[in-house]
Amino acid sequence: MATHPNPQPHPASEPGGLSAPVAGALSPPGSPVKILIIDVPANRQAIREALAQSDYEIFEPENTSEAIAALSLYHVDLVIVGVSAPEIGGVEFCRTLKKASATRFVPIFVTTPTDDPDQEVAALEAGADAFLVAPLRPRVFRARVMASLRQKAMIDSLDDSETVLFSLAQSVEERDPGLGQHCQRLALMAAAMGVALGLPGEDIYTLQRGGYLHDIGKIAIPDKILFKAAPLTREEWEIMKSHTVRGERICSSTRSLAPVLPIIRHHHERWDGTGYPDGLRGEQIPLFARILQLPDIYDALTTPRPYKPALTPDQALALIREEAKRGWRDPKLVELFADIMPSFRSPSPADLSQISLHALAESIERYRRGAQRKNNLREILPNKVHTI
Repeated sequence: MATHPNPQPHPASEPGGLSAPVAGALSPPGSPVKILIIDVPANRQAIREALAQSDYEIFEPENTSEAIAALSLYHVDLVIVGVSAPEIGGVEFCRTLKKASATRFVPIFVTTPTDDPDQEVAALEAGADAFLVAPLRPRVFRARVMASLRQKAMIDSLDDSETVLFSLAQSVEERDPGLGQHCQRLALMAAAMGVALGLPGEDIYTLQRGGYLHDIGKIAIPDKILFKAAPLTREEWEIMKSHTVRGERICSSTRSLAPVLPIIRHHHERWDGTGYPDGLRGEQIPLFARILQLPDIYDALTTPRPYKPALTPDQALALIREEAKRGWRDPKLVELFADIMPSFRSPSPADLSQISLHALAESIERYRRGAQRKNNLREILPNKVHTI
């Protein structure tokens, strides 16, 4: 069992100035499981002794700042934190890790020297996987550790399947080099709309993943249909439309993608009910699907294709507004998209894929200040406007 009082860079990693926790999979076979402990010296000693017979690699940062640095550098499999951990305390540290998408599935044990029900409730509400009162009972503690590591390994296998699905989605894009970084641009623009609407971070993350995965069902569409230059026959069009349902089916077995499934299935629905696959209308169409379809259309219109030239941003917006007048698009979201479109107007589509969401924040914030005067955010999302 190796012990590291202070976190040092993992030999195989290149941190590159990471500022947020990056949690990896359970350590690969042959590599010891990594456990991070932030607690008073007496408890750290008891934990080390309880785990002494196991091949675990233990890190012992002095405070929560050092702990976050260690999480950025290592594939940590379990965190044990004292309720009085230096700086922000164990409960707040737990809450911070459970809110971050990269570390939300890392099991966290909160330890305390006294059996305090209020502290236990606070820790569990913050997302703690266990609340342990010192002195620890070694056999029970070891059993808890092993159970949590097994659970972590199972969750990591789900994450692996999600990685496979993202690779599949990328292969769809690579089948058609003319798309460029289409999915990356969609992820950016859809997330930017989420920022403009004041959606919470979890929803913005869902929009980003939806941008990458919305067309994954096209992996099952034959090239002779997907790339046909002439108009599709009725039978071919039915096959093409099936990519929404096929994509939902492909991703449905991955639990972590559940929030993305409505985007995949419904991003071709129309406001007036004439879309597919279910003919939903108005607000029956999931909000995230309504959001994503606007940058999807805009990017398709402003990107050159073998059968058509690229439209200018103004031409593309005019066409989208015309579709809103026909009843195809959510008119309020169309105007929101139009208001923040200057954020996307300057770069070409190819350049846009290289911009970070953070780089759009200033333009979007200007929009949000104007939107407060028009009050149209609350018309669009009367119950979901958040401050971020």
